[in-house]
Amino acid sequence: MIISIASGKGGTGKTTVATNLAVSLGKGVQLLDCDVEEPNAHLFVNPVFEKTEVFTAAVPEVDEEKCNLCGKCGEICQFKAIVVIGNTVLPFPELCHSCGGCMAVCPEKAIREGERVLGITEAGHSGDLEFVHGRLRVGEAMSPPLIRKVRSFAKPGAITIIDAPPGTSCPVIASIKGADFVLLVTEPTPFGLHDLKLAVGAVRILGIPCGLVINRSDMGDDRVREYAEDEALPILMEIPFDRSIAEAYSRGQMIVDMMPEWREKFLQLYDGMVELVKAANR
Repeated sequence: MIISIASGKGGTGKTTVATNLAVSLGKGVQLLDCDVEEPNAHLFVNPVFEKTEVFTAAVPEVDEEKCNLCGKCGEICQFKAIVVIGNTVLPFPELCHSCGGCMAVCPEKAIREGERVLGITEAGHSGDLEFVHGRLRVGEAMSPPLIRKVRSFAKPGAITIIDAPPGTSCPVIASIKGADFVLLVTEPTPFGLHDLKLAVGAVRILGIPCGLVINRSDMGDDRVREYAEDEALPILMEIPFDRSIAEAYSRGQMIVDMMPEWREKFLQLYDGMVELVKAANR
């Protein structure tokens, strides 16, 4: 069971839901923080990191003595990551998607594989909970390869909770593609509804069952609920605007630790997702 927790916008409470759900489920659960640009799940679960890996991507390096400036490398590159200008070949590593096409078509074998650092992954444990996250290198624009690396730590047969980045662009798709269920976290505001619609559209294109958590549910208006009803989008949990919850979050504390009655609510949330996955697979 792979559950990706996503949202159309930031600040809706994805990490709150992801961390409390993972801790409530307990032993044998993995929590993967795929918000590699701003990972913060570790602030709540306080893991002990046991393994750190530098993650690199392949980029072209040109041997100018062999190069005959034919330009075939530039012709095949869809991302303009390598071009021939005058008597020079210019690679642009930041644009490279590591497809290897330029090396394959070079008739002189003048292009070899180099590498550039995209970021790091860190893996460890918080009690019985397995935890992995990625940290994108400052200034790096391409996060999906690092997200896929973090997801590669998922163990077959384990319950895996993925804390996805906000939005609906490539990093989010890399975080939710192939999941068994996508749990969308939103808030009852015009911005929340607007971005929820975008997120639902992306999830449905991928054909993944999804459900909804409404955070700060007693604020705003009822338009999110009306939209959910119109779209047959099940509301699996509502979290009220509660000062004690906000205070626990601000101190980096888990809701289920400070208010034990919420542990059962998160377990019921998981059971609801399991039933929806079973229904989708019938």
